[in-house]
Amino acid sequence: MGFKCGIVGLPNVGKSTLFNALTQTAAAQAANYPFCTIEPNVGDVAVPDPRLEKLAAIAKSAELVPTRITFVDIAGLVRGASKGEGLGNQFLANIREVDAIAHVLRCFEDDDITHVEGRIDPVADAETVETELMLADLESLEKRVIPIEKKAKGGDKESKELYALMMKALDLLREGKPARLADLTPEERDVYRRLGLLTEKPVLYVCNVDEGSAATGNAPSARVAKMAKEQGAGSVVISARIEEELAQLDDEERGEYLAGLGLDEPGLNKMIREGYDLLGLITYFTAGPKEARAWTITKGTKAPGAAGVIHSDFEKGFIRAETIAYDDYVAGGGEAGARDAGKFRLEGKDYVVKDGDVLHFRSAN
Repeated sequence: MGFKCGIVGLPNVGKSTLFNALTQTAAAQAANYPFCTIEPNVGDVAVPDPRLEKLAAIAKSAELVPTRITFVDIAGLVRGASKGEGLGNQFLANIREVDAIAHVLRCFEDDDITHVEGRIDPVADAETVETELMLADLESLEKRVIPIEKKAKGGDKESKELYALMMKALDLLREGKPARLADLTPEERDVYRRLGLLTEKPVLYVCNVDEGSAATGNAPSARVAKMAKEQGAGSVVISARIEEELAQLDDEERGEYLAGLGLDEPGLNKMIREGYDLLGLITYFTAGPKEARAWTITKGTKAPGAAGVIHSDFEKGFIRAETIAYDDYVAGGGEAGARDAGKFRLEGKDYVVKDGDVLHFRSAN
């Protein structure tokens, strides 16, 4: 089950620097000129979760296997991308393939790093990128809606439903609003997502600040946070330069470096977790002597679907899920203690798995 979060933004805002730190590699070239990232670089990273280490210690697990999320570093977008300017067409094609967008915004001053628009205004930068994505969606939908409208007027039920959803998106886009603001039922959401709209994807604004503002943020990042709240989007403050330094240090040095900056953890940890949450994902665990493992599922997944993440046969032959909440597992010192405390439950096919559940599946297969 792979989930991709695309790192996007204008050129020279720190996308590739963040990506390098994220994957702790120099796979993405970070250089002071537009389009230094031409092919999207892909990094598969662990989602930080201290609960996994706690479970492994209790279960005396030989191995820890964290859940993971994929980040894609995509070429910088410029004004006019929706019409093919710069690397616009390639940018738009690459962004269609991700599940969510981490939009990096420059919230720092540096005369040595040029800004493609000649100014430092992260809110305006966000609007530039959003406008290009909306224009691309608008052009795409206006072409596709014509044959659907004809079928809908001819009485085709499926086309009627699809046409109604397309019009919801078009109404928003024509008002200069992203498609993700549409008011949809859960059933409509699945169909709507299949329209492949760029502005339907959830957004996390990543404020790239100077080193001195990493702990508290600054005035530009505060403006971004306000904008994100108004949009119902997420935001996080991070210093790409600090993260680049941290990526080169060992664990002990990293702790000392963070403490000296007044930070309790790397900003990338927050970014990864926010990206995970942005996609509507939660984690459940399996724990035993061989390994403690974190598994990724979407919120609302029922027990058979969660079992299917391990192996499709487990979903097909699902009988029940032996379930212990994370806090109960820890409080009981493991499965035996949780059983003795009456915290061990047998759940059936309709059980909706909760974040942090420690599960063992019984299957006929």
